[in-house]
Amino acid sequence: MVRRQIPRWSELRPLLRVAPPELNPLERRLSHAHTIPDLRRIAYRRTPRAVFDYTDGAAEGETSLRRARQAFRDLEFHPSVLRDVSDVDTGREILGRPSTLPFSLAPTGFTRMMNHEGEPAVARVAERAGIPYGLSTMGTTSVEDTAAAAPEARKWFQLYVWRDREASRELVQRAKEAGYEALMLTVDTAVAGARMRDVRNGLTIPPSLTLKTIADGALHPAWWFNLLTTEPLQFASFKRWEGTVAELMNEMFDPSLSFADVEWLREIWDGPLIIKGLQNAPDAAKVVELGADAVILSNHGGRQLDRAPTMLELLPKVRERIGDRAEIMLDTGILSGADIVAAIARGADSCLVGRAYLYGLMAGGQRGVQKAVDILRVEVERTMRLLGVSSLDQLDSSYATLRR
Repeated sequence: MVRRQIPRWSELRPLLRVAPPELNPLERRLSHAHTIPDLRRIAYRRTPRAVFDYTDGAAEGETSLRRARQAFRDLEFHPSVLRDVSDVDTGREILGRPSTLPFSLAPTGFTRMMNHEGEPAVARVAERAGIPYGLSTMGTTSVEDTAAAAPEARKWFQLYVWRDREASRELVQRAKEAGYEALMLTVDTAVAGARMRDVRNGLTIPPSLTLKTIADGALHPAWWFNLLTTEPLQFASFKRWEGTVAELMNEMFDPSLSFADVEWLREIWDGPLIIKGLQNAPDAAKVVELGADAVILSNHGGRQLDRAPTMLELLPKVRERIGDRAEIMLDTGILSGADIVAAIARGADSCLVGRAYLYGLMAGGQRGVQKAVDILRVEVERTMRLLGVSSLDQLDSSYATLRR
């Protein structure tokens, strides 16, 4: 028989830990986010369906995106034990300058559509965190205004080459005059990918007031209020567009882009040159020969060619081909700090994250972006400690292998 007794108050009192209620609704909302997928769930509830799907979705059957994420899930870590990891250094040199974390915040289009605070909020978080931020040609804040919002941030300008080369030259010049550190040329957008969620949602830029969007607005009044009561969407490189994303890309982007344009940009840009969207080792080697300082292995987050190569699997081949002649960065499929550590162990110098911080932006503006960066920082540190490394330089392929 178990003998029972009624507990005394003196015994119960130490067990009662009632936290004071959080009165700030934003802080209360973000307090429930412990991972990037948590931020994604909050973003889904806070944002109109078409806007969320623009961020969350990919091309055609979305196979490229699923495979990218599956590759990180298939990875197996091989930790070392009995190592002193009381202090870990998450810093990394990116383009010859120190970064406090081994990742950058990637350029993303139409950012103020996700949340009215937009690119300035992201740039300010990057400035505070000590990591680089890339402004997209398709961004919704001008080159100059983004620079003014975060004057001490490491800012990169991502370029889509237009059919009008003189307009592209002017963009490059504006970025140079505004103090942008590096130029990032994206090369995987000869035509727009078939992003079927956008097609089915009828997404236009800016979002149109239709019966469908008005009905959705009733479920997301704060988002619509912020969109309609702040300044109209202004793009980084042009004033206005009324139509779909695919129509805009096909109208303005130049499908004749070639290696000759890499040489042209190397001539007119004297800072670091990054080429984004490389998906095989020969192309990566070729742009390095033409003067690229870094290559980004990327299939555009799965948003262009479906069933494209998986970057985590491609990474060792590119590293073997170009050696240390240029930095290798990687994006697509990254949803945790452990993913970033895995990519570095497999041969990347650093990573870029896009959707991860956009989920934070949709969930809570600048504070949400900060939350995303904080989550990734904690996960990087924890993964390093559990792997038994105190510095990212200690990582190599012996710490991470693909199971399949």
